Amino acid sequence: MSKFKKKKDGGLPPVNTASLPDIVFMLLFFFMVATVMREDTLKIQNKLPLADQVEKLDKKYPISYIYMGKPSENYKKFGTVARIQLNDKFADVSEVGRFIEAERLALREELIPFLTVSLKVDEEANMGIVGDVKQELRKVNALKINYTTGIGDALGNMD
Repeated sequence: MSKFKKKKDGGLPPVNTASLPDIVFMLLFFFMVATVMREDTLKIQNKLPLADQVEKLDKKYPISYIYMGKPSENYKKFGTVARIQLNDKFADVSEVGRFIEAERLALREELIPFLTVSLKVDEEANMGIVGDVKQELRKVNALKINYTTGIGDALGNMD
């Protein structure tokens, strides 16, 4: 018997994983930068009316969205009359003022005067609910109001 063992077939050398953490962090950074946060889940029907004259809002200023329309097919248990949706929940007209105050509190102080309220109203919604919401907006001094139209969505999501 010999003192020296024969070398086995060398096979493949082990995979160098030294750069693996760099690749993982690079991918993580890419997805953090490229990911867009989810907007509100619509619980109402929202076919926006068409307009022939639109103006694009600057995205650098804060915009709060108020949706109005009949509940969609999945939410028929809430009735068939036009409802207000603030963020991801149905609301009453009386809650609009608190919603705007909460939106203002979430902003930096220098951006508060630039807060625009964008009304996304279904074309078949009752105009009475729109008037009630506008009255509540006047009470909390939210006077910059925008009506989002269907033509804007067709031209690149102009709000």
